[in-house]
Amino acid sequence: MRTILHSDLNNFYASVECLKNPEIKDKPVVVVGNKEDRHGIVLAKNITAKNFGVKTGDVYWEAKQKCGGELVEIQADFSTYLNVSKEVRKIYEDYSERIEAYGIDECWIDVTAGVNHFGGGKEIAESIRERIKNEIGLTVSIGVSWNKIFAKLGSDMKKPDAVTEITKENYREKVWALPVEDLLYVGSSTKRRLNGIGIKTIGQLAQTNVKILTDLLGKWGSYIHTFANGKDESPVLSVNEESSIKSIGNSLTVYRDLKNEEDVEMVIWLLSDSVASRMREAGLNRARTVRIYIRDNKLFGFQKQGKLLRPTNDMKEIAKLSFRLFKEIYPWKEYVRGLGISVTDFITGDEQLDFFADIAEDEKQKRLNGAIDNLRKKYGNNIIQSAVLLKDPKLSDLDIKGEHVIHPYSFFKSDK
Repeated sequence: MRTILHSDLNNFYASVECLKNPEIKDKPVVVVGNKEDRHGIVLAKNITAKNFGVKTGDVYWEAKQKCGGELVEIQADFSTYLNVSKEVRKIYEDYSERIEAYGIDECWIDVTAGVNHFGGGKEIAESIRERIKNEIGLTVSIGVSWNKIFAKLGSDMKKPDAVTEITKENYREKVWALPVEDLLYVGSSTKRRLNGIGIKTIGQLAQTNVKILTDLLGKWGSYIHTFANGKDESPVLSVNEESSIKSIGNSLTVYRDLKNEEDVEMVIWLLSDSVASRMREAGLNRARTVRIYIRDNKLFGFQKQGKLLRPTNDMKEIAKLSFRLFKEIYPWKEYVRGLGISVTDFITGDEQLDFFADIAEDEKQKRLNGAIDNLRKKYGNNIIQSAVLLKDPKLSDLDIKGEHVIHPYSFFKSDK
């Protein structure tokens, strides 16, 4: 039987800031984006601020009001957070090479091979927890189980600074009474649909006939039924496997709400340019599939994917399909706060020629993209930009390729 850990650094951004500035650690602290442009939207908060009711997504004045006016506001420092995350990962690597990141502050670790050497899963988790506290200065919550889904649930059960083990003997008691939305990959839309047929808990989901779930949710219904019953067999990727590129994407929480399709199209072109450039930089030929992620200003998420007519690494084709997908899925009940675009399903090896392709035009575009890439390497990512960005100079100042990267599912992670 496998032994899998899920490690979640507690209130990561805010905890790093308190580590840098110990004098603020007992005060309510929030990490915010650009205060001038987004009114100081809260990206993270420490335990003290959380106890006052501060939530991710609050604007700064709301958070300050909740804390009675006493609130420490810090501008996000993503390069520092990334460096600290790398130091923590070095500790994980002492116990296993099978480490799979789930965002900057979370990892799955398959320690099956190390159980005999380091002790049982719970003992290994306690060792990691103590080392992160003593060597880095941060606290971590770790779930221990035989599959990734329940390990993730375990890390969420007790915070901060704790280890929770979910076994085949106790999972019905520990897991099945939890709200169905606590199960990884059950988002707000899925929750509403499940609640609509009377499924409120993970146990009820686990005991529901699979056909009812597939009629309601399609294939996704069978997946979450499997998860609820502890039958997830997905592997934790090794270090080498994780570095193998499965998708490439960029995302952006925009400095202002996007209020119409013209606003959205502008950001889609910006994102598509960066995604196409990343593909070429990684030496990937072409992608067949595009996925768009949308978050409205109430923090509800939407996503949709579609196949390209022809595989491509060209920004225009990626942007056109992304905009079409956006129009197909987004209901415009709220303004748009964030967008993300990723591409996947890459062609590897020799590429079969398309009978309908304009080969001369393709070669011309390939040379043009190569020239653009060379100029950006020499003078920076913003030396050449799409003319559409002239409509909003603040967007043209962003180095979106260098600074905004999608991790799978991170666009829809909920506040903890």
